[in-house]
Amino acid sequence: MSQNQRIGLLLAISAIAITATLFVSPIAQDPNYHNLADRRVMGGIPNFFDVASNLAFLLVGVLGLGRLAQISGDRSRLVEKLEAFPLAVAFAGTCLIFAGSAYYHWAPSNETLVWDRLPMTLAFMGIFSMILAERIHVKAGVALLIPLLMVGVASVAYWHMTEQSGQGDLRPYALVQFLPVLLIPVILWLFPARYSGSHYLLEMIGWYLAAKVFEFMDAAIWGWTGGWIAGHSLKHCVAAWGIYALVRYLKHRQAIQIESPKPAN
Repeated sequence: MSQNQRIGLLLAISAIAITATLFVSPIAQDPNYHNLADRRVMGGIPNFFDVASNLAFLLVGVLGLGRLAQISGDRSRLVEKLEAFPLAVAFAGTCLIFAGSAYYHWAPSNETLVWDRLPMTLAFMGIFSMILAERIHVKAGVALLIPLLMVGVASVAYWHMTEQSGQGDLRPYALVQFLPVLLIPVILWLFPARYSGSHYLLEMIGWYLAAKVFEFMDAAIWGWTGGWIAGHSLKHCVAAWGIYALVRYLKHRQAIQIESPKPAN
């Protein structure tokens, strides 16, 4: 399969996903989403464990920025300096998730949820731009970073505006969150690796999906553990561990020499 055919396949998957979403009725935010299981107050902090568990994002984000600074001059781990931009956005977005998510969990509502979701789109799109740059084309992947960030922020703004008008619609935000999760494994399969250690990227996706399961099972885990811990707090820790897989990827990867296609005789 040629490069153009592989890119065409990615565009086709994206087009199908977007078209399918248009045929789904608008999805409003479920008010019960804010009724989280663990409401314990400690040290004057409401929903303490859901708030405090966000420290994992700050820790991992800082570790990621530190690791990125360490490899900035190492051509075996960062072949082109341009590749640092999406990574910096991803790790900075992870740090901001700490602030936004802690703010939301302090007083859960649609209004505070906006500040939880905005930094998540920065992290999502930073990671997606990184994958595009590494696997398909460095300059194109980095050039798409700003448009991708704009789409991510717009999806949250659109949801918030529609929610305020009484006709909430989460469909664009759902695409921003889940389409990259669908496309990244396909990209890893179709396009040659620029660096060793691709398993760390698959691990990152796996931990993210596991985090969504913990989020869905918030109350169930609270019940199973007899009120010791709830699923949402675990979600934060597991999602942060997924980003830590990206930090480990930067630490252990080595550049791979990719041979250019030989011209036909």
